[in-house]
Amino acid sequence: MANEQNKDFNAMMRDAKGMPKIQIITDPKSIEKYGGDRMYFAPPLEYDRVMKSIPIGKVITIGKIREYFARLGNADFTDPLTAGIFVSIVAWASEQRQEDKTPYWRTLKADGELNPKYPGGIQAQKEKLEAEGHIIIQRGRTNIRYYVESFENTLYSL
Repeated sequence: MANEQNKDFNAMMRDAKGMPKIQIITDPKSIEKYGGDRMYFAPPLEYDRVMKSIPIGKVITIGKIREYFARLGNADFTDPLTAGIFVSIVAWASEQRQEDKTPYWRTLKADGELNPKYPGGIQAQKEKLEAEGHIIIQRGRTNIRYYVESFENTLYSL
């Protein structure tokens, strides 16, 4: 996101925009890719609620949160684009609050990858996860990415 210092992420997080809702998609390629035509949209506050439930020493992926919301909403899948945006909104909203922080750093991208879009970038998320006992590894030579080692062993189940 750009110009984070000029945005009220807590207001964005509280704006449900008519969600939760289900949208029926008709694109055959998307239906095949996601395994159905019922796409669920959870409001940002629900992402915050779930992310707050992840205890110290545990992690979760955005994909696992999406699966949870799809089950909860009796849908085939949850929109991946809005999920990524809402997770970032939750992270930035937490940084803007003095109290009631959300441990957003425990929410990882696919395959346990750290999220460069979080406040402070990879370095800040890395430090927070290491402080909670996780080992961070890097992969790649030119396009270096960071991951929680053996993240599957500490995945939180919703």
